[in-house]
Amino acid sequence: MTRAQRRTFLDALSETELRFLPYLFELWALPHQRPPEGDWRTWVILGGRGAGKTRAGSEWVRSEVEGSTPLAAGRSSCLALVGETFDQVREVMVFGDSGILACSPPDRRPVWEATKRKLVWPNGAAATAFSASEPENLRGPQFDAAWADELGKWSRAQDAWNMLQFALRLGRHPRQVVTTTPRDQETLRDLLERRSTVVTHGSTQANRANLADSFIEEIETLFAGTNLGRQEIDGIMSMDEEGALWTHGQLEAGRLSEMPAVDRIVVAVDPPVTGHKGSDDCGIIVAGARTSGPPDTWRAVVMADESLSAAKPTQWAAAAIVAMERHGAHRLVAEVNQGGDLVESVVRQLDPLVSYRAVRASASKAARAEPVAALYEQGRVAHLRHLGTLEDQMCRMTTRGYLGKGSPDRVDALVWALTDLMIEPGKHFRNPKVRTVG
Repeated sequence: MTRAQRRTFLDALSETELRFLPYLFELWALPHQRPPEGDWRTWVILGGRGAGKTRAGSEWVRSEVEGSTPLAAGRSSCLALVGETFDQVREVMVFGDSGILACSPPDRRPVWEATKRKLVWPNGAAATAFSASEPENLRGPQFDAAWADELGKWSRAQDAWNMLQFALRLGRHPRQVVTTTPRDQETLRDLLERRSTVVTHGSTQANRANLADSFIEEIETLFAGTNLGRQEIDGIMSMDEEGALWTHGQLEAGRLSEMPAVDRIVVAVDPPVTGHKGSDDCGIIVAGARTSGPPDTWRAVVMADESLSAAKPTQWAAAAIVAMERHGAHRLVAEVNQGGDLVESVVRQLDPLVSYRAVRASASKAARAEPVAALYEQGRVAHLRHLGTLEDQMCRMTTRGYLGKGSPDRVDALVWALTDLMIEPGKHFRNPKVRTVG
């Protein structure tokens, strides 16, 4: 609505209607706070700090238990509230600023029965509080709905989750909502992969209207573009595969906040076979290196990820050339296994004088990546911020191959960039008779 339309609408409401307007959450909810449609069993809300996860959980409980009038029955009548500890259930989920009591209208507000650790609504519905640290307490009771908060940090997550699933057995279609900051935890990973699970994501920024500006400014300054920032601000879970060549912890440990001095910069491209919707991404990675002195003193930095989705040849070629100009790159390195001479032809149509090197893969992706991964293990490669998608791909590359979805286009481009900057020159330094063609 426009401001005038809102004013007209509000002026037409009675005093009673105005008083209850704040409790109509569907008017105020952000997209990630609205229950998804469909026949799901578990709704997982992954959100950054302050993204409104608790409010979403409280409002979902309301929507389950409340009927059309204060005494009318709702969809569910016997619920479980599960948090890491009982105190956290009570202080956050029940009595918190965005807890169930704060969100409930006066005529439908439940009563907290402290001795029973239970909320009881005017229509007879009840929700019992449980600690995930005491999974056995969930053995015996039964429910038709449940709200699990901060599953990602439960100390006994698998045991508590299993007991909750056995207890969620009342009604025609029992459901549960999980509100959590994403963490690379096995129970949460397994839950996200189930067909009966639906997921919504919410970032801290999405709810900034309800947060202090100083808080937003501080966390963005400290953590934006880091792995911790992706988890705690963007609400995105970073996962490491077993046997991965890289881990998020390793990459975060080598994070740089400022660009160091380098002698040489390259832009590496892994072009897709086609450029239509549904085709692989075009990996475009910018990296630089300081290579003065013996090879064991060389250091590289991954500067930017300029990759594109569904890009036509002229689009990715233009993006690569623009990246070269923006970062002052000395060479464009492109894999030509798929496009052959056409790759260079497309690039030179846009810039006939570009410094260009064609590379061709003769080994598997994992085999090509291992020497580059060794550079990271030696502490000789660092990352700047805002490389989250690239890093997620890296942490799914294992000695057995890539275990993520699609093709690791960004990793391929990274490997070509660091091979050109560090590995090939290092071979020549150790053996001057080795001559690189390209």
